[in-house]
Amino acid sequence: MSTTADSTNENQGLMRRIFTEPTSSAFTRWVAIINFWILISCLSLAGETVEPYASEHAGLFKVIEYFAVFFFTIDYLGNLYFAKDRVKYFFSFWGLVDLISILPSYLMMMNLTALQGSKVFRVLRVVRVLRVLKMARIALQALEHKLESSNPILTNLKIYFIALFSVVMISSTLMYYVEGNLYSPEAIAKGQAILDAELKANPLPEDAPAGSDKFVPVDPISGNPIPEDKRFYTSIPAAMWWCIVTLTTTGYDLWRKGDRRHHDVDGLGTVWYFVEHRR
Repeated sequence: MSTTADSTNENQGLMRRIFTEPTSSAFTRWVAIINFWILISCLSLAGETVEPYASEHAGLFKVIEYFAVFFFTIDYLGNLYFAKDRVKYFFSFWGLVDLISILPSYLMMMNLTALQGSKVFRVLRVVRVLRVLKMARIALQALEHKLESSNPILTNLKIYFIALFSVVMISSTLMYYVEGNLYSPEAIAKGQAILDAELKANPLPEDAPAGSDKFVPVDPISGNPIPEDKRFYTSIPAAMWWCIVTLTTTGYDLWRKGDRRHHDVDGLGTVWYFVEHRR
């Protein structure tokens, strides 16, 4: 009995160190594990939008999601259990971030009838990307307990990397699901089927412009058609490149035209300026 009690106390002590003692090695290792799964799960979310990888590796992406949710669930329950004020943590910003990082995945796994609509399912997929904010919480914890390197440049670079990665990941995901879905293969096929049915009932005149029988998606805000050379957000990685180019002030259209050398220098200079002025 005493051996069992000692083992239980030892396990409780280890769990307490993991979630309440930032200076312990157990805490550091757990943070590394969580950061690893945040990064892997975000890359997996992006990979799910790229064909043919989305179809060929659907099983792999699903396994990655299950493992990520498993570790994020332990992290959330541990933080909730060892919080000084559990109710306060539950309704706090970071508590909600931890909850949001796992709740959409559980709802999708449950496959509820109410969630079968494409719009609801799309929202759940978008919300999953907010788990990247867990990185920010971990970084702030480290800064709060002065665990960062004394080198201000390394500290600032880490902060800016987390901020940049979070902005790029969230923005590119939103752009893909908001605009990219307008010209996804499924949307194009559906639109073409509708157009073919209309043309069957009302054929085009002989003098109709070339390509009139081909479906072209329309921007719901401006009402303008979106030609193939303007479909920038065909996947999350494609949208990420747009976001990076925009954030570094290079200008997406200029990059596409090939005039990018001095703009790349300007972008790198911008990053270095902020690093230096945080010292």
